Amino acid sequence: MVDSPEGKYILNRLRTELPTQFHYHNADHTLDVYHSAAAIAKQENLNEEDTKLLLLAALYHDCGYLSGNHDHERLSCQITREALSQFGYDEAYIEKVCMLIMATQLPQQPANLLQQIICDADLDYLGRTDFLTTGNKLYREMLAFGTISNIEEWDRLQTAFLQNHRYFTASSLKNRQPKQQENLRTLQTKTSIAEMSTAPTARSIITDTIYTIVGILFCGFALKSFLIPNGFFDGGVTGISLLIHELYHFNIAYVIIIANIPFIIMGALQVNKTFALRTMLAIIGLALCLLYLPYPDKITSDKLLVCIFGGVFMGTGIGLAIRGGCALDGIEVLALYTGKRISFTISEIILGINVVIFLIAALEVSFVTSLYSIITYYTASRMINFVIEGLEEYTGVTIISGQNVAIKEMLVKQLGRGITVYKGERGFLKESFDVHHPVDIVFTVVTRLELRRLKNMVHEIDPKAFIFTSIIKEAAGGVLKRRARH
Repeated sequence: MVDSPEGKYILNRLRTELPTQFHYHNADHTLDVYHSAAAIAKQENLNEEDTKLLLLAALYHDCGYLSGNHDHERLSCQITREALSQFGYDEAYIEKVCMLIMATQLPQQPANLLQQIICDADLDYLGRTDFLTTGNKLYREMLAFGTISNIEEWDRLQTAFLQNHRYFTASSLKNRQPKQQENLRTLQTKTSIAEMSTAPTARSIITDTIYTIVGILFCGFALKSFLIPNGFFDGGVTGISLLIHELYHFNIAYVIIIANIPFIIMGALQVNKTFALRTMLAIIGLALCLLYLPYPDKITSDKLLVCIFGGVFMGTGIGLAIRGGCALDGIEVLALYTGKRISFTISEIILGINVVIFLIAALEVSFVTSLYSIITYYTASRMINFVIEGLEEYTGVTIISGQNVAIKEMLVKQLGRGITVYKGERGFLKESFDVHHPVDIVFTVVTRLELRRLKNMVHEIDPKAFIFTSIIKEAAGGVLKRRARH
């Protein structure tokens, strides 16, 4: 068909009449779709007559851009009717070609095999190794026409498009779908890195600073009013500092700064320089509080109250500092550094370091004090988790249902939640294993208070809907409130 008069006619027009801003929708794209359609048609065992119809539609499917950017499928059909009538095609045949052209309109909803093939051919590049280079042509085109304004917007648009796209023919599902998923993961990684490297706003800087300052004040209160006067310890670098202070009576403020210097350096290497700078300033701030703020000298001598409330205030302070993007205790940075060099997990490394601290405390100070200090450490660690995660604990909800369209509309319009849609298949029952159907798998994130309402609303739509939940340790972005990051 490429060398036929009607083929040469439309390709020549695309090469000579399209404005230069059409970096993607041009003769090269048309030929790409043509050859992709021919390859899929061969794999799908299409007969010669249907293949000719398909390839003719592929050649004319984007010629509407010769007339304008908007509603180009309809414009393509207008040009197709005018052109093919001149080459002796009857009206009924031309209408078949136009039906194939209209099938490429987004969102694609092909009704038969021919429409499925042209839809897959039109977006064949999504599942190929040239995805990024071909997509860059579309980015340049959309940028030239003002459809998008920057590369970040383009990456988000492409990611959303790939998440919702699926191939239709068996050959494309086999040959293109795996690579498409790989391309999607690449885009998602790129987008995540871009979001992480985005410069913080003035509001986020103020929020992080408030979190850090309040965290410093809490830690200072825990140390000066509970732990130090009663000779109690904590885990991590703070525990090491308290142990040195108790054994050698060095000023705790100076000890904390010196003990954290190696971990600040590790933080710059393992996380980033901004995190290291924030951590250094926070630790200096804690030392100044210990030196100059008039905290109550000794709230209580009751050992149980000291270990519990000392841990509560210490954990609250460290947790708030983490929310502010820094660390008042560098033990996790050490664990991250050593975890890359030995086979233990970060949790195992932290546990091992703290076991050593409490053993030394038991041998050099007091066994009873060491036991109480373990309670302090446990209370502080639970409080850190609560401050970081507990205040905004979310639940991930996955819904598999044949009524997914109604469920998606309910989640977005009634509950106001953002959703992510995965393409899957349902069925595969024991008595009818070969019978299965494509389905949209819906994922959303809600608070614990919204979970019961969501389940009730889903079951009103589809009583047989399969719903399962999972705990979300960290959630930010989208319709959720943004949280602090280092």
